[in-house]
Amino acid sequence: MKIGFIGMGIMGSRMAANLLKKGHELVVYNRTKDKAKALLDQGASWAETPAELGSRVNIVFTMLSRPDAVAEVALLGKHSFLETLLPNSLWVDCSTVNPSFSQLMANEAKARRVRFLDAPVAGSKGPAEQAQLLFYVGGDKADVDAARPFLESMGKAVFPMGGHGMGSAMKMVNNILLGEVMVSFTEALAFGESVGLTKQAIFDTLAASPVMAPFLNFKRKKFEADDYSVEFPLRWMHKDLHLATETAFETGAALPGMSAAKELYALAMREGFGDEDFIAVYKLLSGKKT
Repeated sequence: MKIGFIGMGIMGSRMAANLLKKGHELVVYNRTKDKAKALLDQGASWAETPAELGSRVNIVFTMLSRPDAVAEVALLGKHSFLETLLPNSLWVDCSTVNPSFSQLMANEAKARRVRFLDAPVAGSKGPAEQAQLLFYVGGDKADVDAARPFLESMGKAVFPMGGHGMGSAMKMVNNILLGEVMVSFTEALAFGESVGLTKQAIFDTLAASPVMAPFLNFKRKKFEADDYSVEFPLRWMHKDLHLATETAFETGAALPGMSAAKELYALAMREGFGDEDFIAVYKLLSGKKT
């Protein structure tokens, strides 16, 4: 089966590379071709437009930054791929978007006799590179089963969550927790340092207790080295929490803690930390500027 992949960012380029490693025939598209160069050198073929890509494949994966970017390549753009995919083709959107948007895309795909899954991922640059992502998948069981071999080429687990939009809903839950935990931890870390504790003492002590989230151990070296090189951009954490507020408005849910966290990420972006790793919210809370 020939696979199309759209979106060659931090995550998408690594996910697509793992499909190539598993021997899949791959056609790729990105707004800027230079980001696909490594994949083209490894044997992927290039499509000049999303529409051309759609005409050449049976399954399309999208991994893009925002709902409007997904809609542009799939539906609204001059050369969108939904118009060129053959009937019964499968579109798997791995982007982090709001559930109502995924449901809308599922309906648009169905109107064109294209099957659809929302399958956002949990994990950042390292897990994407190592094929250790988690996939939260919304859609029909038969379509999940059809996509599973490809998802398992890029990740370590596939979690079917229910109907269309439920994969995106689970990703909202995941990132609400991720974003709030990071704010809580960096707030505590900055406070501890203000009263004379060292990062090493704080990490050593909390790591031996049940209160520290395990993922923070993976960030320890970055904190200790003041290394804010990007694994998951802070601006995308802010975007994801903003999408969660939109969904909460639609459902009537209350997100008081998350809303406060979202505004701290917004302040960090205003300080110029948006393109750094999302641990850079620590710089805001500790008063660091570099």
